[in-house]
Amino acid sequence: MRYRGTRHLLTLCLVAAAGIAAAAGGHPGPVSPAAIGAPGAQPQAPARPAAIGRWDLTVQGAKGPYPSWLEVTLSGARTLVGRFVGGDGSARPISRVDVKEGSIHFAIPPQWEKETNDLVFDAAVTGDTLEGTLVTPAGERQRVVGRRAPSLRRASPPSWGQTVPLFNGKDLAGWTTFGGTSQWSAENGVLKNAGSGANLVTTATYDDFKLHLEVNCPKGSNSGIYLRGRYEVQVEDAIDPEPKSTDLGGIYGFLVPNENASAGAGNWQTFDITLVGRRVTVVLNGKTVIGDQTIPGITGGALNSDEGAPGPIYLQGDHGAVSYRNLRITPAVPAK
Repeated sequence: MRYRGTRHLLTLCLVAAAGIAAAAGGHPGPVSPAAIGAPGAQPQAPARPAAIGRWDLTVQGAKGPYPSWLEVTLSGARTLVGRFVGGDGSARPISRVDVKEGSIHFAIPPQWEKETNDLVFDAAVTGDTLEGTLVTPAGERQRVVGRRAPSLRRASPPSWGQTVPLFNGKDLAGWTTFGGTSQWSAENGVLKNAGSGANLVTTATYDDFKLHLEVNCPKGSNSGIYLRGRYEVQVEDAIDPEPKSTDLGGIYGFLVPNENASAGAGNWQTFDITLVGRRVTVVLNGKTVIGDQTIPGITGGALNSDEGAPGPIYLQGDHGAVSYRNLRITPAVPAK
């Protein structure tokens, strides 16, 4: 007999052994595929960590609570990474999130803080809630609580209601200020902010909407249009031909305009912004610079992290002089 390799010989021996055992009245078990060199069952994948997802956070700081946000995602087969938004600044990448028995830990370098220490985050996840602490680069220990962020997916396209003005052209009726000394005034149909001071926010709140406005940002100045008070559309003197998320028309720290559509510092520029759930379209000076993209979470400077609730329109006034005019909004009709 001619044998066809050691694997074939091993197979014959095992089969023969099984036959001998059967003849002797034994009850041998089945021959495993591994015993004859066939691929065996693959090890089971580890359980999906509960930390994966987006989290709306509230942090108890030294001057009171402030909103924050966290996203944890799986990179490849086993490594968790993420993004974090603090009380201000932009979303920061997290190179590694460590998970152990329901707890999560990560550290990220400072962004705008003057200190050089890392921000350190530790929390425990229970179902759809999160609780823990963060230690700031300055060494301050702050309590963190959070819940899973809502998807904000809409079951059907919105039906639009009546367009209404946000500014009457004469005074600040329908608006209020926060965060400093107000530099805002109404002059000849223009909302004018003379310099760094308070932010301006509507007293009314909105869910899904279409927003139209015109803005004039002097050279070197900076402002922002916050949608529902949580998602900043950047306003600044943009000169970079390859824009970033922190340039004019970007969703600060998240979504990058596909071109620099600026009309130049000191000129009136037109925004048409549509927000439905998390999906946003930004048209700047007639060009769609962000087309129906998803906003992952709140941006720095948000009023709160309650993403499922309606919110106001707020105009950033703490960064410098800026003017707005022709502000009007078209709310979606609530679904019945």
